[in-house]
Parts: sequence; structure tokens; C-alpha cells
Amino acid sequence: MTAVARLASLATLVVALAALTFAPPGHAATGTAGDHDATHTDANGAVSYQVHVPPQQATGRPLPVVVALHGCTMTGSALNSMKDLTALNALADREGFLVVYPSQSILRNALLCWNALDPAHQHRATGEPALLAGMTQDVLRDYDGDRSRVHVLGASSGAGTAVILGVTYPDVFATATSMAGGEYAVDQADPENPDAVTPQDTAEKALAEMGPRARAVPLLVGQGDADTTVDPLLADRLVSQFATIDTRAGTPVDDVADRVEQVDPPGKQSYTHSSYAARDGGRPLIEKYLVHGMGHAWPGPGTGPFADGQGPDLTRIFWDFARDRRLP
Repeated sequence: MTAVARLASLATLVVALAALTFAPPGHAATGTAGDHDATHTDANGAVSYQVHVPPQQATGRPLPVVVALHGCTMTGSALNSMKDLTALNALADREGFLVVYPSQSILRNALLCWNALDPAHQHRATGEPALLAGMTQDVLRDYDGDRSRVHVLGASSGAGTAVILGVTYPDVFATATSMAGGEYAVDQADPENPDAVTPQDTAEKALAEMGPRARAVPLLVGQGDADTTVDPLLADRLVSQFATIDTRAGTPVDDVADRVEQVDPPGKQSYTHSSYAARDGGRPLIEKYLVHGMGHAWPGPGTGPFADGQGPDLTRIFWDFARDRRLP
């Protein structure tokens, strides 16, 4: 991202702060297609969010829910938003799912990052995981969402928190998607000395956090190999961590890909797609997309300073990965 784009991104902070800090309480009006704003408040604080309701809500059948977590200097649905970055709403209207865009508060992080690197926000029933899980329960209640098909995806710091939600609430989120993020307890990892704390070490911490709820949570990983903000090594560590989690939870998975596909679209950035299935077969539990030549960005047709239109459509890839997956 250019220096001009970085300045433009930081400038959105000033505009967004008042809305994020003083958002009105209460729940959104339900039942009508479009965008609805609300705030969830509990003992862990407050989080403002927007729900996009597709036309399929009128059918009366429970719809899947997608929780989309923005990165630093971004918002959920205001300026420099996760909504614009991912272009999820257009896909939701075609496919029929609810999208939830929470916004971080300046009161919790001055750069509007989700606090994935803070151990205080890595546990169930406390901090941001509890706040976001509570918000999700509000949406499921208010919009009669399908509780078996709730998916979380995130970009950058939001990717870290998406992984944390997959670990802390595996009984709520059917899948997790990380774009330019890292493993659970990634704050303990050192990319310059990866053997000091291995992905297997952090997997043990994740399993301890999952406790009796431990299961193989399907994971989609995206990463640019020219990212200088998030070391691409962290994508490999994330795959290894979840392969260990899956194996220890009773579904053996290797962190060596079963299938590797090199894709070179005309006029676009090439990428490598790796799939990791359980040893006894079946559809992949882990998939990774490494976009060649891409920096710290979201690949696809979205807009904003962190969008890279030359990459594969990660939003479409996410939904193809998550669409038919449910909680066990």
C-alpha cells in the first residue's frame, strides 16, 4: 500500500471515532432487507455493528450468518470499511445469508485494531471474544439466524480475532477464515526464532482453551507472499497449528498439503491453493491461498486502501468453503 493510501486510511479514524464511541444502544429493526445498525452491551463493554439482511429473509427460513471482522484503522460499515473491502453484501444478496459488521471502539484500541495480540482477549466468556459472541447471539435471536451455520472471517487484526473465536467458541462458529492473520496465541510466537514456540506449542494452548468443546474447526487461510506487515510464515504456522488441533480433537490431519494447485489467471496475480484433508479422506478441513506478489491486502473486487483487485476473489472463495459446513 502506498504512503498516500496509508495516510488516507489513517485519516478515516478522525471521521469514524464519534460514531464508534457514541453509537446508540439497542437492537436493529428486523425482517426487512437492507442494512440495520445496533449495539450489543454486556459486562465486557459495548460493540456497535451493522447487519446486512438479504432479500431471502422474506422466505421465513433461517439464514446462515457471517461475522466479518475488519483490520486496523478500519471500521465495520463506515469509512474504510470491511463492508466495502470484501463486497460481501452483493454475494449475500445472491446466496442468501446475513452479514454482521462489528466496529472496534477507540476506547479499546486507538488504531481500531481488534486486540488479538492481548492475552486478555484470547479467552471465552471475557473480553472481545465474549463481546463478539454476545453480539452474534443477538443477531441469531433478532433475525432468526441458522445457529448451525455461523461463520467468522477477518482481515489482519480481525483475522487474528476470527481464529480466536474459532478456538474460544467452537460451539458457535462453524468455520473460521483468516486473511493476513496468525495462529491462536500468536503473540507468543517469534517469526525470527520459530523453534522457540512452535505451532504445536500454541495448539496445546488452543486445545486447553477449547476444553470439552474441542473439535476440528474448518479453517480457510489467505496470505500475500509480499506482505511486510504480517510475515507470510504466520500463515504456515496457522495451518500447522490447526492440523495439530484437528488431530488432537480426533480428526487426524497432516500439515503437508494433500493437493497443491498453482493458478495463473490472465492479467491477474498468480496464487497457490493448498488443501489439507483428514487422513481418512473427505473434503479439506484446511485450505490455504498464497497470493504471489500481494502485500497486506484483501484480494478481490472490493474497494478501499487495503483492497487488491488483482488477486483472486477471496470473498467468493470464503463462501464456497463455508457454505455447506455446519456445526456438528
